[in-house]
Amino acid sequence: MLVKTFGSAVYGVDAITITIEVNVLPGRNYYMVGLPDNAVKESLQRIESAIKTNKLHMPRTKLVVNMAPANIKKSGSAFDLPIAVGVLAASEQLQQPDKLQQYVMMGELGLDGTVQPIKGALPIAMQAHREGFAGLIVPLQNAKEAAIANLLPVYGVSHLSEVIHFLNNTQPLQPVPVNAAEELFHTQHLFDVDFTDVKGQENIKRALEIAAAGGHNAVLIGPPGAGKTMLAKRLPTILPPLNLSEALETTKIHSVAGKLPDHMALVSRRPFRSPHHTISDVALVGGGSLPQPGEISLAHNGVLFLDELPEFKRTVLEVMRQPMEERRVSISRARIALDFPANFMLIASMNPCPCGFYNHPEKECTCAPGAVQKYLNKVSGPLLDRIDLHVEVTPVSFQQLGRQETGEPSALIRNRVLKARDIQAQRYAQQPGTHCNAQINTKLLHQWCRPDAAGETLLKNAMERLNLSARAYDRILKVSRTIADLAGSNQVQNMHVAEAIQYRSLDREGWAGR
Repeated sequence: MLVKTFGSAVYGVDAITITIEVNVLPGRNYYMVGLPDNAVKESLQRIESAIKTNKLHMPRTKLVVNMAPANIKKSGSAFDLPIAVGVLAASEQLQQPDKLQQYVMMGELGLDGTVQPIKGALPIAMQAHREGFAGLIVPLQNAKEAAIANLLPVYGVSHLSEVIHFLNNTQPLQPVPVNAAEELFHTQHLFDVDFTDVKGQENIKRALEIAAAGGHNAVLIGPPGAGKTMLAKRLPTILPPLNLSEALETTKIHSVAGKLPDHMALVSRRPFRSPHHTISDVALVGGGSLPQPGEISLAHNGVLFLDELPEFKRTVLEVMRQPMEERRVSISRARIALDFPANFMLIASMNPCPCGFYNHPEKECTCAPGAVQKYLNKVSGPLLDRIDLHVEVTPVSFQQLGRQETGEPSALIRNRVLKARDIQAQRYAQQPGTHCNAQINTKLLHQWCRPDAAGETLLKNAMERLNLSARAYDRILKVSRTIADLAGSNQVQNMHVAEAIQYRSLDREGWAGR
């Protein structure tokens, strides 16, 4: 008897429905076709054990399992459940085989029939809804994640027997109820850190406020122990909260990568990814034989923090240049080409030299002549050009550390950031895909970021003296526009340009021998 069940394969951040055809014929042996990998081929052993544990029988005749479309490679163990149900239906052990046409089902089976969690439940649910299926059956651990979009009924199961009883109409399954708004708003303002913990460093807080208000990239340069990492980790506390669309998009990426924390249905706070400097090119931008999202995609709609920037391999840093401009990364292989979203804020930190004390107000740099320039040259000029804010971090004095009063809380800073973002949202309302100043193109730059006459003269002098590139010119104008938005000014003025120029430390003449 020929039976069809439906599963789903995740490619990139989207899913493709897979038709699983199971046919029981006279003869011997089991055959699985349709480009399955080893994990899929091994499923027949797990399925046989799970079926026998449920006091049913595995066919001893010829069994053919075809996974269509046959030109797409199928990988992973998540196809166990639809194959097992197809085998039972093809061997006439299910009373309602027609019900199989209505549902997509996915899950890995244990030898006793337990259903184990899978990756990519949310994009699978979205694809099932697009193709008009009546429901989705997934492991219980993935049910809230798949149901968060409220697109179609999602049934969570923990054992193969539950699916069998459901398909035989002997025991109903209840759809998993999820309130997406409650999941989003319940935890999005809960943070373990706050800017109120930071003593001093008012100029750095100001720079990070500007970065958050305009979505700008920033690099913090200073000696060890000055507070660079502490400040960077608090940046998400002042960023605008995720809206539901952004939260679903971010959750989908984390779901595909298998990075969703246990029992979490939705990524409700902006991601903060901080990979170690030994990371590989592929781990950072994504890839592999079956391409998976990398750290820059996991930081989508959030922050990518690169601590000790010059310690990263140069090839790793250089692969970020195009994604930083295009806000997506394209992974091409011989058989497949995929796009991963990569709209992230880059925050980096670095010491100014190998010993860490170049330009220190109290300690003397012990590096050999030329070592400072050699150390800074580990980070290429084109990459630094793409970073809007170069901020020098100086150590906090003992007097500041000993003060009892606390700093300004993140909530107050976030309110100012939100007001500036609201101004930008209204300004770019007719520009799809543009939400903040860091994202604007050249046309919008000339339309909205042109300074007044005094600011134009100041910028001209800075360009000539610092020998800035055209890209650095654009970055200064964008940062000036953000500073003006924070001040509530329609016109980019002289003072806004002056402050923006201050945040180009690494372009400054004489800095580290330049």
